[in-house]
Amino acid sequence: MMASVHEAKTNLSKLIDAVERGERVVITRHGVPAAELVIARKAQVRIGGLKGRLSPPPDSFTAPLSEEELQDWGA
Repeated sequence: MMASVHEAKTNLSKLIDAVERGERVVITRHGVPAAELVIARKAQVRIGGLKGRLSPPPDSFTAPLSEEELQDWGA
């Protein structure tokens, strides 16, 4: 299904219904495809998803930098 930008503004709810039914909806500008409506996907990221897979950094990771290291970083 193709719809102009104006038609898309006017009939957005209907176009979303069409996408949810599995139809392909392309929005055109002056007859040229400009965008495509697609169904939203659930996020793949899960809070705590890496728990038990990563080990904490060594204590030296948070230790203050030496004078030489500070100079290397321009501090």
